[in-house]
Amino acid sequence: MSGLDPTTQIPSEIKLHQKSRVLELTYPSGEHFELACEFLRVFTPSAEARGHGPGQETLQVGKRDVAIERLEPVGNYAVQPVFSDGHDTGIYSWDLLYNLAVHRDELWQAYLDKLSATGASRDTAAAPFSPGPQGGCGAH
Repeated sequence: MSGLDPTTQIPSEIKLHQKSRVLELTYPSGEHFELACEFLRVFTPSAEARGHGPGQETLQVGKRDVAIERLEPVGNYAVQPVFSDGHDTGIYSWDLLYNLAVHRDELWQAYLDKLSATGASRDTAAAPFSPGPQGGCGAH
């Protein structure tokens, strides 16, 4: 999902709202999305969280209070957030960001369902720290 082609949706404006912990994306088409920092952290594209193949994903838990400290541009095709929990290896290409934004609600519900099924939590204090089928707590 990286690279630019004629169909790539490139945001015309990106605003990081640190107080509300929201990344706001506006597109030339007029589409407008708001993505919570927690959502972006949970869906980081980094290999650390996604693994190197199907079934190697690590469930990201305890990220409710995470913030984005800053956004770094990556060429003309992506941004790289630096999260308050120290995570800074996820590169969010324009097409990945757009896909996350468009599918935010169903992705978030699937994430909440996984948390519930594993007994994990969005809260740091309640985040389990035990290796298992999810590969541990997923904290960085």
